[in-house]
Amino acid sequence: MTSSVTHIVRLLRWGRTLARHGALRGIERDALTPPQVRRLVRFARLGARIPKQPAYADAFEALGPAAIKLGQALATRPDLVGEQAAADLFRLQDALPPAPFATIRASIEQSLGRPVEELFASIEEAPVGAASIAQVHRAVTSEGRTVAVKVLRPGIEDEFSRALETYEWAAAHAELMGGEVARLRPRLVIATFRQWTARELDLRREAASASELAENMAAVPGFIIPHIDWQRTSRRVMTMEWIEGVKLADLPGITAAGHDPRTLATLLVQAFLRQAIADGFFHADLHQGNLFALPDGRIAAIDFGIMGRIDRRARIWLAEILHGLITGNYRRVAEIHFEAGYVPPHHNIGEFTTALRAVGEPIRGLAAKDISIGQMLDGLFAITRDFDMPTQPHLLLLQKTMVMVEGVASSLDPDLNMWETAGPFVQEWLRSELGPEAWLADRVVEDLRTLTRLPDLVRRIEDRFPAPGGAPPPPPLREVQVIRIGSGWRYAAVAIGAAVAGATAMLLLH
Repeated sequence: MTSSVTHIVRLLRWGRTLARHGALRGIERDALTPPQVRRLVRFARLGARIPKQPAYADAFEALGPAAIKLGQALATRPDLVGEQAAADLFRLQDALPPAPFATIRASIEQSLGRPVEELFASIEEAPVGAASIAQVHRAVTSEGRTVAVKVLRPGIEDEFSRALETYEWAAAHAELMGGEVARLRPRLVIATFRQWTARELDLRREAASASELAENMAAVPGFIIPHIDWQRTSRRVMTMEWIEGVKLADLPGITAAGHDPRTLATLLVQAFLRQAIADGFFHADLHQGNLFALPDGRIAAIDFGIMGRIDRRARIWLAEILHGLITGNYRRVAEIHFEAGYVPPHHNIGEFTTALRAVGEPIRGLAAKDISIGQMLDGLFAITRDFDMPTQPHLLLLQKTMVMVEGVASSLDPDLNMWETAGPFVQEWLRSELGPEAWLADRVVEDLRTLTRLPDLVRRIEDRFPAPGGAPPPPPLREVQVIRIGSGWRYAAVAIGAAVAGATAMLLLH
């Protein structure tokens, strides 16, 4: 187990790195930052030369893969972090320095157990993309198919493990501060983040996720998932169909290729809603670098390391919340928050309804370009604080992805109205899930499952109450008040039992 001294040294080193790049300014000036954290920030920047312009990408890259993943998410939100910061962070998505090809070649051969020449007719030494966890090389298989070969960076597992240990240590101590930090439940957030990264660091699981998503998205012909080459896939190597298209980040390229940005934006939003609401299994890293416009107008997604799941009950709640916001039914949105346990029951539902209306009404009917996301988020964060709403880690991926999808769609079509785009799909899905036919189908399925459990229930009853003629049941044991004295209560109980047994024996002898 890593010592506390090691964790402290790492945190100070990371804080020093952030300070040197000017990335701690916001934390230090935030009124909600706990005094202890503010003092640590000041200590971290002590004597450092703070640049006038923060260099976020350099700071995140220097901190390692876990911080880079956060930077990738922020790069899709120029309306939150500013155009300059988003442009600086964007290169973290696929423009990091690659590992030497000799190392990559050795990793492929070790992982797949065969020489590269037997697996591929050719493979390009220069990667087409080098991200925080893996890099991708274009290759042609021995059968003549063009594929993308994704290989984990050398030593990435150990690097992630060290960072996550320190994140967990820091989260545990931060939670002890109470107040706003405790409400955000940092320990549970980091535990959830560890689960996410476990999938990213095993490319077999990523390949399985791509395969499952492809099956689900067969109902959306405009959104495709590349095929997996399972014979050339292992824990550290994944091979999939090569995608030839224009990245959604390349707006001039999309226009030059003759694509309609508005059609692409609408397709992306509807595909995400299908994944998150209808299927409950969604691509949780839908930034511009992972999405391509194909020549025939379809959208293709890559990079399935981060995927999210939500159960049916949570999906119904989500759909009802979206529908309530779209239609202005804030009362129903408030009721769902109380039913789901997102708001503690001691709060007043009417007051919560009013608070939601104060956030929702100013943005209803507006185009994305006319909505101040920053003001809306400030309002939502104020609600969570005022109503003691704890962070819901199982929804963090969904929230993060919804922000990403909105950012990508808005970059394609600033006039896109998210409510109008999502409305028809959400209404139709709710009708199919909450209508009388759905209720009847759910009841039939539930009753059939209950019937199938009856034989096992009967067997358990027979085991508990055997038929006459067997061994007699043991006599009932009377309760004994055990004296608990520190850790020696067991010895006290034994002594009392021995005394009772001795007394009984004496009575029998007399």
